[in-house]
Amino acid sequence: MNRMHKIAVGQAGGPTAVINASLVGFVDGLPENVELYGVMNGYQGLVLNEMERFDRSSLEWLKQHRGVPGACLGSGRYAFTSDLIVTAVLNLKARDIHTLVFIGGNGTMAALQKMSEAAASMNYELQTIGIPKTVDNDLSATDHAPGYASAAHFVSMSVRDINKDLEAMRNFEQVRIIETMGRNAGWLAMAAGLHKTCDGDGPHMICIPELAVAKEPFVRQVQNIVKDNGIATIVVSEGVAFEGGSQVQREVVNGRAVLGGISTEMEQLLRSELGLNVRSENLGMNQRSAMWAVSSRDHQEAYEVGKQAALYLEKGYSNVMISIQRSDAIGYNYDLKSVPLEQVFILGERMLPETFISNPADFYSWLEPLIGDQVRRYPPAWKRRKPHDLKYHKLEFGRSQ
Repeated sequence: MNRMHKIAVGQAGGPTAVINASLVGFVDGLPENVELYGVMNGYQGLVLNEMERFDRSSLEWLKQHRGVPGACLGSGRYAFTSDLIVTAVLNLKARDIHTLVFIGGNGTMAALQKMSEAAASMNYELQTIGIPKTVDNDLSATDHAPGYASAAHFVSMSVRDINKDLEAMRNFEQVRIIETMGRNAGWLAMAAGLHKTCDGDGPHMICIPELAVAKEPFVRQVQNIVKDNGIATIVVSEGVAFEGGSQVQREVVNGRAVLGGISTEMEQLLRSELGLNVRSENLGMNQRSAMWAVSSRDHQEAYEVGKQAALYLEKGYSNVMISIQRSDAIGYNYDLKSVPLEQVFILGERMLPETFISNPADFYSWLEPLIGDQVRRYPPAWKRRKPHDLKYHKLEFGRSQ
């Protein structure tokens, strides 16, 4: 049996602006003598046996999506329980498919690991490869995941421009609270400060899930920021919770909590305590779908990790995820390596490290090459006449004090 004769590939979880580039890279890297099946709508497609064989025409259609956001095979979230995993393996077995590749984040890698274990218990040979993606950048065992840099670029540009708008409206509105994605990790919210070029620039405060926010110190910090600047632009990750409280949930869908609303709670608190005009905003799904904000490096790396997955299949690798590892060479360089799915699962969600929280400039130095030189810097506001350092990244954090 040729293990690679039949291959199933799918996309799972929340899409990114470059997830289709990884899919196209994978397809481009495959030899011509394979049968490729697209799994529709993520792991749900495996359970419902919704897999379509790609012919020449459908492959051409797929390749046209290299620069298109979303997930062209369908993605979504699915409660992939143990009994459904067995059903999925049986569906692959019925089609004599022995190779399964999925593009996704933490949940996807865990599901691939469980699929491999289930297949082994059934004495069915199943080769599995994971291709990383996430806008949250909370995937372990890799320097970063494709999709993050483009989302970070969108957040940083959006916050910079919203702050400029607030500067113009300071006699009417004093505080804006901008909520980002990120769930339990602060990578995306932290990116909002990338274009901060001087002390008075926004964002003036960033609240991340790694640091619980105590209400009284938070109110006092915002009051001081407004006193010093006339305005306060605050960025908060959706996963932030007030000290002693829990994360704010919009709803629960199929057993999964959908976070959102902490910015509204903060707005209500500041209005009540300070009597200021406060507006809360959610950056929404553009964070993971805005093609105008796609980093060219992110797009290229997404394609390359897909192509590397195809190479690893030919070499017989299994039960691994493609990992991006920075090299020690001068400038930005990286290698693509394999890491065991089990290691990714054991490490769990990757939080923003304390070194980056304590030294924001180090974080932005790490982030800048992922986004590239795509930004026109704005001059400082009129009131700031002193010279400004383009590498200056002083930030307030919503901390317990």
